[in-house]
Amino acid sequence: MDNQFFEQVIWGNTVQAYCMFAGIILLGLLLKRFVSKRLSQLLFKLFKKFAEEVKIDTFIALLLKPFEFFISLATLYLAVNQLKHPLEVVVFHFNKQINNVKTLQPFTLGELLDKTFLFLIILSFFWIILRIIDFIAHVFTYKAIKSENKADDQLVPFLKELFKFVIYFIGFFVLLGYVFEVNALSLITGLGIGGIAIALAAKETLENLIASFTIFIDKPFTVGDLVKVDGIEGTVEKVGFRSTVFRSTDKTTIIIPNRAMIDGVLENMTRRNYRRVKFNIGITYETDSALIKNIIEDINAFLEQSEHTTDASVTFDSFADSALNIQVLYLVENIEYNNYLKIKEDVNFKIIDIVNQHGSEFAYPTQRTVGEKNK
Repeated sequence: MDNQFFEQVIWGNTVQAYCMFAGIILLGLLLKRFVSKRLSQLLFKLFKKFAEEVKIDTFIALLLKPFEFFISLATLYLAVNQLKHPLEVVVFHFNKQINNVKTLQPFTLGELLDKTFLFLIILSFFWIILRIIDFIAHVFTYKAIKSENKADDQLVPFLKELFKFVIYFIGFFVLLGYVFEVNALSLITGLGIGGIAIALAAKETLENLIASFTIFIDKPFTVGDLVKVDGIEGTVEKVGFRSTVFRSTDKTTIIIPNRAMIDGVLENMTRRNYRRVKFNIGITYETDSALIKNIIEDINAFLEQSEHTTDASVTFDSFADSALNIQVLYLVENIEYNNYLKIKEDVNFKIIDIVNQHGSEFAYPTQRTVGEKNK
């Protein structure tokens, strides 16, 4: 009686097939998290010596979702293959050329699902590889932080992007070959004019890639340096496959193509020993020349005595429309930017005090109207 029940056919499938389908799905849902963690732990053993300073939890967190997705696909594929109907139903026909003769070939729903599952399984496989690359990059980043060489901090993100790009490229052609049955080599050689168009479209990307290699070879800057490129100033956070990421002084993220980094005028302000400060202050024309000399001497004396400034030069520079201009020039030792701003502020406040102490005033734009006497 029991065998007869399981052998009953409902909508083209036996009750036993439906039970097997449901059982496999249920088992997969219950075990996928456990199996994913176990697979991650086993795979981590390959990297154990390499990643001694990194916890296994980081590796599991990166690979858990890809493994779960892979196991879910495999479970669903096994479950679906327990059924016959409607997998044998022909969904459409396609023309296939055999010995120069075109024939009409049936394509069933089961074959369509096989292709879909194959597509998704290949995607999940390459997803796992990409996550492994992320983990390796994470380990190298951790080691680079502990290293004094800043070039490591710059090289790791770039290599990470480069290897991931290669994996994307390989994955694309694997999908073409195994899922869509396209001969990748014939496709590339047969592009013709289309290939030239693609090459031209990729010209800028290729130039940025070459520029990134130039940056790593010449090392005009490293991650953490304060640089200025064509008037854009910021701290380098990352040198990528195509572009360089800056963080400006107002905390804005700036992304500049690597080609522009090489072609533009680049100033590495971190590598200079001093920061140069130059500006003019305007004194009113009513100020006596002897008083101006005293103001210049006092400002110059302050700058020479200060431990934060050097090579000071204070001179009477020019006659402006509304002021007598005194030029102030000095160097500040290259320190953290906020400290540099603080030193400039202290110098400016001191100059205000010196001018006020001598009884002079700062000039501002003024106009005088001279009327003619009536004849």
